[in-house]
Amino acid sequence: MNNAQLQAIESIIKSQSEGEILTLPASVYQSDWFDVIDKTAVLHKSWQLVAHLSQLQHQGDYVVHEVADQPVIVVNTGDEIKAFHNVCRHRAGPLAFENGNAKTLMCKYHGWNYHLDGRLKSAPEMHTTQGFNVCDHRLPEIKTAQWQGLIFVSFDEVIPSINEVMSGIAENIQPIDLSQMKFYRRDEFILDCNWKVYVENYLEGYHLPHVHPGLSRLLDYKSYQTELSQWHSYQYSPLDQSDSFYGQGQAHYYFVYPNTMLNILPNRLQTNQVLPLINNQTKVIFDYYYPNIADIEQLIAQDQSFSDEVQDEDIMICEAVQKGLNSGSYDRGIICQKREKGLQHFQQLIRRAYASVLDKT
Repeated sequence: MNNAQLQAIESIIKSQSEGEILTLPASVYQSDWFDVIDKTAVLHKSWQLVAHLSQLQHQGDYVVHEVADQPVIVVNTGDEIKAFHNVCRHRAGPLAFENGNAKTLMCKYHGWNYHLDGRLKSAPEMHTTQGFNVCDHRLPEIKTAQWQGLIFVSFDEVIPSINEVMSGIAENIQPIDLSQMKFYRRDEFILDCNWKVYVENYLEGYHLPHVHPGLSRLLDYKSYQTELSQWHSYQYSPLDQSDSFYGQGQAHYYFVYPNTMLNILPNRLQTNQVLPLINNQTKVIFDYYYPNIADIEQLIAQDQSFSDEVQDEDIMICEAVQKGLNSGSYDRGIICQKREKGLQHFQQLIRRAYASVLDKT
């Protein structure tokens, strides 16, 4: 990292320490080297959602995922759930391209074959290589944690426990019980914007009346509130029971730092994971979960249509914001402390992660 880059990070951190309520500068949504920092100092040092227990019910079930350039495979070994780098120890080939079930994990490149617990079982023709021993090779394991049926991984051993990160959520949403939800389907969207633009759009209800007319009718904007915890923020609003097909109750929107959303309504959990791609593109993964109850299919159909409408609106505004950030006419803005304190909280955590980069230089 050169001096100009170090000075840019120092400027970002200093402005926060002086108590300003300004947004991050436009440069952090544009620069390639900030992308590298976001992946290594933010995403790789946090819990990342990769699967759900309902997808791994049987021995040999596996789920593949990729988080900030790290290919991952999550496996039911028969004894426990383990996660490995989805990278063969021979010449970096993939063990799987898509979810499935198998008795062993065989590399799709040269056929090296691994036990479900990551130990190498066999390697074609490698007996011809002097000194080769299958016992010397195994897949690198990745740290895992489970919460309410959701499975997370971390590429860093020294991070807060998943229970600390999720503290208070399960209790607060009662009587909704997330552990009763089952994985139903996945949607993926590619946006032409920096991943932080999409996160920050999620973190405030300030834009609801202007961008989401349908959602605004479902929620009571005047009662819309945001609460902060150490590692997550919570937005909530009573549902308009006369119009809501979800039934009575409350809409709970949790953002778990740095890139996971839990959208919780009666009889529905939707998780969003926001992942940076190259060239300032972002992949947003929507996973839907529902309980096994009567008449759930009608709710699922309505939920699909409504969620697609809201997502189309978010894509439109996020891509337009990115154009504004790229225009050169904007650097920083002033945060609305009533409506955007979740956004401010996120940016404080981002600044802290950037400060850790300076500590290592």
